Amino acid sequence: MAMRQRTWKSVFLMGILIGILWACSTKSAQETPNPQPTDGAGTNRQAMLTNIADNIILPGYANFETTFDDMLTRVDAFTAKPSKATLSDLRRAWATAYTEWQKVELYDVGPAERHTLRNFFNIYPANGIGIEEYISIGASAPLDVPAAYPRQGFPALDYLLNGLDSGDEAIVARYTSAPDAAKRLAYLKRITTQMKTLFNTVYSEWTGGYRDTFVNCTGLDAGCSTSKLVNGYVMHYERYIRSGKFGIPSGAMTNGTPMPDKVEALYSKGLGLTLAKAAHTAAVDFFNGKGVKNGLEGPSLKTYLNGLNAKDSRTGTLLTDLINTQFNSVQDRLNTLKPSLYDEVTLNTAAVTSVYTEMQKAIRMLKVDMTTAMSITITYTDNDGD
Repeated sequence: MAMRQRTWKSVFLMGILIGILWACSTKSAQETPNPQPTDGAGTNRQAMLTNIADNIILPGYANFETTFDDMLTRVDAFTAKPSKATLSDLRRAWATAYTEWQKVELYDVGPAERHTLRNFFNIYPANGIGIEEYISIGASAPLDVPAAYPRQGFPALDYLLNGLDSGDEAIVARYTSAPDAAKRLAYLKRITTQMKTLFNTVYSEWTGGYRDTFVNCTGLDAGCSTSKLVNGYVMHYERYIRSGKFGIPSGAMTNGTPMPDKVEALYSKGLGLTLAKAAHTAAVDFFNGKGVKNGLEGPSLKTYLNGLNAKDSRTGTLLTDLINTQFNSVQDRLNTLKPSLYDEVTLNTAAVTSVYTEMQKAIRMLKVDMTTAMSITITYTDNDGD
């Protein structure tokens, strides 16, 4: 009998001990549902994502909103009283907002990707014939279909403010005395209201909860922030800066046939290079984690790669040094161009092609070397052989 009591007592004590260990283990797992992701010094992905969200994306959107709202105010003034003065004011505000857009277009992750913001803001060149058709149709013309993308956004405003005729008086007349003047004013107001609605949706989702989702999804799988961010960043540099702004217009991607009518800001002529430089600088600053407000570098793609000690296998040079050196080479080529990309594509094609060539070198480093070092899989496709 004594032996049986000791046996049961031992079993009872063992059960208590197991229960305590299980409870502690469960509590620990509940307290750390998403362990701090570190592969080594400098590779804290949550710190990187936090800096990108709080010091780059959110203040970048805030800066854009300021210039964009000023443009909308000028739209109201012009549609209320079309004149050479109000047209000039609107053009200046449009150019400023369009330039600021170049700095935030690369944030194609989360809400911007989900709502395809870029498609409604910057598909160029504008389809002038399509815009005139929509003006004729009126409010029933759909803006949310792919065919409508080049009929709205900043490129459509370029056409409506700069491309209707050769002089300001003639352009103002299209909004005052032309038979379709009222419809044209209504269309100008409609597409800018559409832009505002879409941007507000994206920005409010960032400030309304997505920011926390973004910084806390710290895995490297395709559904989490780092993978989405890197894929969006590389695609933006490859497809929308390298190809869109230089490769296609210069003919480098079209069998050597220059197509100046494909340049960005086609009708304003002198703005294209300003937009391209702004987009490139924004991409460089983003890579280096440069804060929008204070200009200081924080945790970024650069610091992450340095934390992984990513180096060129042949020279032992840090990959980030190679990437930034290549970015500088691109900037040097950009600085050789004159303001009108349309004229440069037409008269100085080789110089425009050389920008594309230098960007192509940067693409190989970003798309292959960087993603390999970070264990990121490229999930988008391109057909240009990269």
